[in-house]
Amino acid sequence: MARSFTYSALTLRLKPFGESNREAWFLTAEEGLLRAAVFGGPKSRLRSLVSPFHSGTLWVYHDPVRDSRKVSDFDVQLWRPGIRELYERAMASDAVAETILASHGGGGSWRAAFDLAVNVLDALDGAGAAACARYVVYFLWQWAEILGVKPDISICSVCSREARRDEVLWYSSKKEALFCEQCVEQDPALRLGAGARLWLREIESLSAPALARISLDAASLEQAKAFTKTLIAAALGKWLPTWEAI
Repeated sequence: MARSFTYSALTLRLKPFGESNREAWFLTAEEGLLRAAVFGGPKSRLRSLVSPFHSGTLWVYHDPVRDSRKVSDFDVQLWRPGIRELYERAMASDAVAETILASHGGGGSWRAAFDLAVNVLDALDGAGAAACARYVVYFLWQWAEILGVKPDISICSVCSREARRDEVLWYSSKKEALFCEQCVEQDPALRLGAGARLWLREIESLSAPALARISLDAASLEQAKAFTKTLIAAALGKWLPTWEAI
């Protein structure tokens, strides 16, 4: 029985345990979320390699008797030092990581989840402060696709009429559906204007770095943020605290 395994991995979170060891959570392209121990003190080479938002090739030893895992080695290919240099980048990256952890790595779509996370974190590594929120909204919108909860934002869920290009739709978190102005009811609903809907449709086929080419006004960005957060929160059954800083 094999005990050593190799993964394409992204470090999401670290937690200390014992006197000088840490427990790491990774997103892998092969098995989704993976938890493994990192042994060694502050001067350990391995400890410096396994750090949040580093990605590369991970070697893990699995003890089948104890059903425990420990990191044997980590060949870091992308370090992303820029994430730690700006508060907005760090907060946005934390929001991405916590969303992945809260949704169990995207279910079974591990390769798609891994590729999306790497793409967004690469963009955040050099992003300006004002752009960080857009990358999180991009991630949440693409993540909704991976989770299978992305709605059609071009039609009303009641009358099935296709919305005009300049029309406002309303999203009900209670019913998890979009309504036109004729069909919307009195329960609290989020406004999704033409600018937000157009931007969300345009970014569906783009990589994260390409967002810089598409303009978005402040009001539409706020609508897109509220909509995507509410959408993912409904899928998770909870609101994540890390979203508050975005």
